[in-house]
Amino acid sequence: MDTVVIVGLLKERLGIRTAVRDTYLEAIVNGVVTELADEKGIRLVASNAAHLMFAVDYATWHYQSRDSSEAMPRHLQYRLHNLMISAGGAAREL
Repeated sequence: MDTVVIVGLLKERLGIRTAVRDTYLEAIVNGVVTELADEKGIRLVASNAAHLMFAVDYATWHYQSRDSSEAMPRHLQYRLHNLMISAGGAAREL
């Protein structure tokens, strides 16, 4: 998965126009992609728009909830579970 594209879309979603937070946003995106692959068994495919937008939404939630103890929003849980089911529980590309 091309993390540069995810970071670009994440910045658009958050309304960030400068490169001041790029290092932090890149770390979040890399963490999200690694978490999905290593812990959830989901290898994101760059050509799949649903995968791309899930990564953006998931990274957005990570960024916005960094100081919060609230649970993951239901729509993200639902999409994550669907991705995990379609991966079949194995670490493979979808």
